[in-house]
Formats: sequence, C-alpha cells, structure tokens
Amino acid sequence: MNEPAQPARRRYWVVGGIYSDTQFDEIAGDGGEERFGPFRTFAEAKEEWARLAWRSVDDCHARYRITVETDATE
Repeated sequence: MNEPAQPARRRYWVVGGIYSDTQFDEIAGDGGEERFGPFRTFAEAKEEWARLAWRSVDDCHARYRITVETDATE
C-alpha cells in the first residue's frame, strides 16, 4: 500500500542588495546578491524583508525580494 504523499516543504529566502542602476539587473560592486534565510514561514521572511527594505529606504538602487524554495524530497 502506498503511503500518502507528504506536502513539499517550503523555505523562504530574502534576496537582493544594492544594484548598479534601477533596472536591477546587476549588483553594484564585486559581490553578488545577498541572501538571508532560510525562513520557515512567509511571515518570518516578510519581517526580514521589511527590516532590510526600511534600512535602505532612501537608496533607489536597493531592492529585496522574497523567493520560495520547495524541497519535494523530504
């Protein structure tokens, strides 16, 4: 008998940083995008996103977003 499928686990990340222009295609400087997390819930990720967004509110080159990673193997 087959066991019921377990729901995929989701992890949330906040990704972004300071970009070279407002097209947000290329990070400024030599580094890559910053990654914060993983967070277990969207609410936790949103709290971190808000902290980072407000920290850089006066910089039009700053952008952060929440991404979702799904792990179907667990």
